[in-house]
Amino acid sequence: MTRKNVWSSVAVGALMTMLVAFMALQAGAQQGVAGSGKVHGTITDPSGAPVTAGTVSAYAGGMTGPTQDPTYTFPVDTTGSFHGDNVKAGSYTLAFRAPDTPKDKVVDQLDNVSVTPGQDTAANFDMSRAAYIAKLTPEQRKAIEEAQKKNAAILKENSQIKNLNADLGKARQDDKDKNYADAAALMQKDAAIKPDAAVLWVELGIAQEGLKQYADAETNLQKGITMDQASKKPDPKMDGAASDKLGESYAFEGKIPEAQAAYDAAAKADPSSAGMFYENETIMMSRAAATSPAAVDAEVAAADKAIAADPTRPVPYYLKGQALIGKATVDQKTGKIVAPPGCEEAYQKYLQLAPTGQFAAEVKGILAGFDQTQQSSYKAKKH
Repeated sequence: MTRKNVWSSVAVGALMTMLVAFMALQAGAQQGVAGSGKVHGTITDPSGAPVTAGTVSAYAGGMTGPTQDPTYTFPVDTTGSFHGDNVKAGSYTLAFRAPDTPKDKVVDQLDNVSVTPGQDTAANFDMSRAAYIAKLTPEQRKAIEEAQKKNAAILKENSQIKNLNADLGKARQDDKDKNYADAAALMQKDAAIKPDAAVLWVELGIAQEGLKQYADAETNLQKGITMDQASKKPDPKMDGAASDKLGESYAFEGKIPEAQAAYDAAAKADPSSAGMFYENETIMMSRAAATSPAAVDAEVAAADKAIAADPTRPVPYYLKGQALIGKATVDQKTGKIVAPPGCEEAYQKYLQLAPTGQFAAEVKGILAGFDQTQQSSYKAKKH
């Protein structure tokens, strides 16, 4: 035998020895895995609700006494579940204890739970089962029945709210698309189902305002606002938007004082949006002024409120100038147009904020008519 062959034989022998040892270890490991299994389950109380705290103790061969130490202990998680791995195969009694349950007491137990090698055994503590309920006192059973009814009502309400939220989304999209009739029909149905939901009455009123059903819109918008403000957690944004829409509805009907009060209420409910609300009021008063001279003063007043709330908005300055220009007079000596107080200033401020804005050319023409040289230094305000 050559030296090479001797070393080859030694190497093969050593390799075989290592393989035998490895296979023995593998066999031992497989035997260990084969001799254990898993157990898992859920904990639900007599009303069917998950129990989200406590422990499950496993007693090999059953419980022999109230203070016996468990073979295994598994925590119950926040979903009401427990899991046990590497549990030696065999028969167990599983006992559930709440965090405040004394060691010599159990809340519920399952006997003869068999853990099979390599398997995951399910063992659920369902305390609504007849065998468990039968052990309770009449008072406890009555309390459970009441809890079950309450849970059923909560589940029903949650399902209802989910559907209502979907309908709200659709109604708002319908309003954007000017499908006001569809939005109104949907909100009318939902408000009848859940009449204590302020948002449904508000959305119904918005749709009705779009349909020019102003009386109905005003009634339902005001109902939603009043209901929300009386709730535990009023929604200022919703109340502000609803009051803004209420003001618009009143303005379309020519109800100037009511419209002014509604816009003031919108700004009070949501001060952060006051500038926008008062600008909307100014626009609506401008429209109303075309047929109602009384709205001219309301337009100027609204513009002043909008400017005070947010002096960076150019439109209120333009509308104020537009309202005041109607009160211009002619100087009998010079024949020149005399602008009323505040008119030129409003127009000049508009140009300062919007030198190339929608109404810039018109404003420049008006100022020229006053024989007023426009300043050339106006620049758009940086944002």
